[in-house]
Amino acid sequence: MSAASAQRVVVDKAVATQAAQGFLLLQSGEATAADRMRWTQWRAADPAHEDAWQRAEQVSRKFDLLPGALAMPALGRTVRADRRAAVKALALLLAAVPAGWVAWRASPAREWLADHRTATGERREVRLPDGTRIQLNTATAIDVAYDATLRRVRLRAGEILIDTAPDRVPAGDPAYRPFVVETAQGRLRALGTRFVVRQREDRRSHVGVLEGAVEVRPDDAQGLVVVVRAGEQAGFSALAVDAPGALDPGADDWSRGVLRVKNMRLQDFLAELGRYRPGVLHCDPAVAELRVSGVFQLRDTTPVLDSLPQALPVQVMSRTRYWVTVVPAGS
Repeated sequence: MSAASAQRVVVDKAVATQAAQGFLLLQSGEATAADRMRWTQWRAADPAHEDAWQRAEQVSRKFDLLPGALAMPALGRTVRADRRAAVKALALLLAAVPAGWVAWRASPAREWLADHRTATGERREVRLPDGTRIQLNTATAIDVAYDATLRRVRLRAGEILIDTAPDRVPAGDPAYRPFVVETAQGRLRALGTRFVVRQREDRRSHVGVLEGAVEVRPDDAQGLVVVVRAGEQAGFSALAVDAPGALDPGADDWSRGVLRVKNMRLQDFLAELGRYRPGVLHCDPAVAELRVSGVFQLRDTTPVLDSLPQALPVQVMSRTRYWVTVVPAGS
């Protein structure tokens, strides 16, 4: 997205609708050569058109709008209700979501080109050449680089649970290859461990150690090394490491498809739940401080939202399946 479009706060509703129609048509596989020419000319006719089109690409990628049932039929054919709804949903997102938010939430190219990645709501396990097992949480991307001197995993986005396997030679041998995880803020060196690492969206990373220990070395704090031991966790930036504290009891629950919370603010709970579903999950400030406790299944987050009004004085409002807000009951 251009610098100019990044500053644009909203897209004109008419332009958003046109962009949604054209974009979904071209993604449907039913567009003709004339259709493709028409929409190429439309994009070139006005910088606002191109901004809207680029935003459509980012939003559809983030919100899993493509392809299949949301594809538009060719112009002139009967438009089914679900396809009209698809255009309406995409147009609403283009017009309502700030450009800066889209740029922040959409996966950049380096994440899409990562060695291993998961989509929103997906979890899977990867086994590395040495037998190390890595479980990838929702919307996670990693690169793996093993060579003669180092076993390295680069966490581009998301969260991973690592069960490290011993190298082919014992520690202390000159040929031993350390196992490290790199995030945007620093490097973690495993000391025979099972641990969780999360690349957060606030320019911080977080590590929780279930077994063994992990050395944390922030990128911009030369010489600083903090050891986080089994049963501890710590957040860190590129400049500092928080003092290790007690590990959250449910630190690896997500690997079993579970979210366990105790007395969590509703706003924080919805932010966490929102990691596992496409689109926007918003909390009205009027109910943000309500508290949530329980164990929730992550396979399908809709029943979790449906259960909230039974436990709290709230209601769940859905503009579309991609835009949900929790508001006070009776609003």
